[in-house]
Amino acid sequence: MNDDDVIKPRMPLNWKGASGLGGRLLGRLVRSRLAWIIGGALLLAYCGPASCTTYVPPDMVGVKQVYYGSSAGIRPGVYGPGLYFIAAGIERLHLFPHNLQLVNFSESTSEASQQSRTAPSIKIQTSDGYNVQLDVSVLYHLKDAYHVFTEAGPGHAFEDRLVIPRADRILRKTLGELNSEEFYQGPRRIEKAQLAHQMLLTELATYGIQVDAVLVRRYIYDQRYQQLIEGRKIKDQTVFRAQAEAKAAVEQRKRDTTVAEGKAAQEVELARGRAEVAKLVAQADLYRRKRAAEGKLLVELAQAKGTALANVALQGAGAENLVGLKMAEVLKGLQAVVLSSDSKDGTNPLDLQNLLRKFEVK
Repeated sequence: MNDDDVIKPRMPLNWKGASGLGGRLLGRLVRSRLAWIIGGALLLAYCGPASCTTYVPPDMVGVKQVYYGSSAGIRPGVYGPGLYFIAAGIERLHLFPHNLQLVNFSESTSEASQQSRTAPSIKIQTSDGYNVQLDVSVLYHLKDAYHVFTEAGPGHAFEDRLVIPRADRILRKTLGELNSEEFYQGPRRIEKAQLAHQMLLTELATYGIQVDAVLVRRYIYDQRYQQLIEGRKIKDQTVFRAQAEAKAAVEQRKRDTTVAEGKAAQEVELARGRAEVAKLVAQADLYRRKRAAEGKLLVELAQAKGTALANVALQGAGAENLVGLKMAEVLKGLQAVVLSSDSKDGTNPLDLQNLLRKFEVK
């Protein structure tokens, strides 16, 4: 049987032996010149660019400062975004923000932000002795980073040395000229805030800082004046309510007057309409009666004319014969007539001459 066919048990890892093997390998590398050359080259390749270059982000600019040599000091000019070669230990590129900056004067925790600078709120004493606490936002940007660096120093020192103290002083000066009533009403407060903006703009422009806006966002009175304001507001609301009620009463009276005038005009128009209807009915009745009378007159005139013509006809020649014919027609329907003809007053219907004499027909 060969040794290869023998099953050998698995031995546990010997950490002591492994550490000894690692120490021997490390000792050989330390004594090897080639290992030192390769390690030094790798370290130089890794650390060299980082120590000799500076990257300027897109929202920042750089100002170079030289520590040694004939050109030592802060160099004029501004470096825009990009990667620049800087001699390590001799030169340094200081970075300044180039975008819009904000200093928020407020003591509210909800106003705190890591992206903007927060300062204590501005406390102002009005001209009549009351205290007012202001929350103000100052918006600005660095117009000349080199000038800012020479005046205030590196980093964000310009906030503590230039922007914050001057904004606080100017706001105290301008808004402190107002009394509490002017703070409460608003137009004068807005006017003074605009004046503070102009003054801060003029003063910081000499240091290379452009102020874009000064916003007075909130103002808080002290407790004494707050109570006075609340009482004044209640009185104002009472006066406004009385004025509104008076105006409402006037408008109600105008409305009632308009409604009454409308109803009166309606009644007048209705009466006028009824009168017009009655007038038209009377005119129609008068016209009808007039026409009826005219018609009746025409009929009666025609009848009278006919009677006159008949009378004229009866008075002419042959009238006796016509009367006889009429009498004959009258007697035509009689079947038997018994008359006394021999007396004095007797009548013989066959004696037409006697009948004509009796009826006085000539």
